[in-house]
Amino acid sequence: MNFRSEYLVFLSVAFLLSSCAAKNAPRPADPRTEVVPVTVTQVMSTAATYHEVFPGMITALNETELRPQVSGYVTGIYFKDGDRVVKGQRLYSIDQEVYKANYNQAIANLQVLEANLVKTRQDANRYHALLLHDAIAKQQVDYADAALQAAKKEVAAAKANVASVHSNVRFSNIYAPFTGTIGISQVKTGTAVVAGQTILNTVSTNNPLAVDFTVDQSEIYHFEQLQHENTPGKDSVFTIAFGDDVYPESGKIFMIDRAVDPQTGTIKVRLIFPNKHDMLKPGMNATVRVKQSTPANSTMIPFKAVTEMLGEFFVYIVNGNSTVSQRKIHLGRQIGDNVIIESGLQPGEKIVVDGIQNLHEGALIKVGS
Repeated sequence: MNFRSEYLVFLSVAFLLSSCAAKNAPRPADPRTEVVPVTVTQVMSTAATYHEVFPGMITALNETELRPQVSGYVTGIYFKDGDRVVKGQRLYSIDQEVYKANYNQAIANLQVLEANLVKTRQDANRYHALLLHDAIAKQQVDYADAALQAAKKEVAAAKANVASVHSNVRFSNIYAPFTGTIGISQVKTGTAVVAGQTILNTVSTNNPLAVDFTVDQSEIYHFEQLQHENTPGKDSVFTIAFGDDVYPESGKIFMIDRAVDPQTGTIKVRLIFPNKHDMLKPGMNATVRVKQSTPANSTMIPFKAVTEMLGEFFVYIVNGNSTVSQRKIHLGRQIGDNVIIESGLQPGEKIVVDGIQNLHEGALIKVGS
């Protein structure tokens, strides 16, 4: 047998062996008949409680900047930074020497004019008595009356000047406009201050405190209802949080602003919260939590059971013959790991929760625990 014959025999044997191997190899599974392990859940009607959240800022119900009404040097500071002050309490004093000198001068000027008024009045009375006896010209009496009126006006002007100058003396002391907490002083003793310009300090109320946030104008009616229905308590509608920490006191609506902002279409809502332990400070950012609830017959399913395709949402419905069908649904609000279904599902139906990534229309399933 030559080389060519041997090579042909070798090829024949190899072909026979490969044919046998192909016949004995396992065939790939048909995806149309493959059984997919899944877990399912039954659609139920239920009620749920959740919180809508809004960014908010804590602010004082009453806050004012203290500015001097006279210029001069600070001569005294009568509080400690951060103190609680009461209405009428003396806080600062400004050098009074110039204002006291001006006041004393105004008093002296008033006294001179009052003495002159007494003289002109006596002159006018004497001239009127002489006129009764035709002992003086009528023109002289008229001059005396005019002088008396001028003297009266000079005294009135002097009294007004005294009051004005005295107000500068009073304004050299700054008092607390209301009871609250005073901040860190912006001036020290000896600092020169300018009337109406220099900021001395800020006083604000601290209990209760307000929290401001904005809502869309479409929510006005809902919040108007909450304003009349809600009272603070353990189960209050309104709470605030800082990260994962929820403030232990609940609040209520203090007011809803008078008008909608035309630029944003929103309106400001103000809540008030007790602050007995000074845990809240004006200027803090907080998350406003508004408790809401769904109707008792709301349809809710796990959100992970939902698939999305081209902006539409679907779930896999379990059929009686252990197959699944894809059904379009309309989603409502997501609440934690669940989502409300507005339409597309009925209570009692079963849907696939886990294993949906391996499913297709009509797929066979095996329900696991």
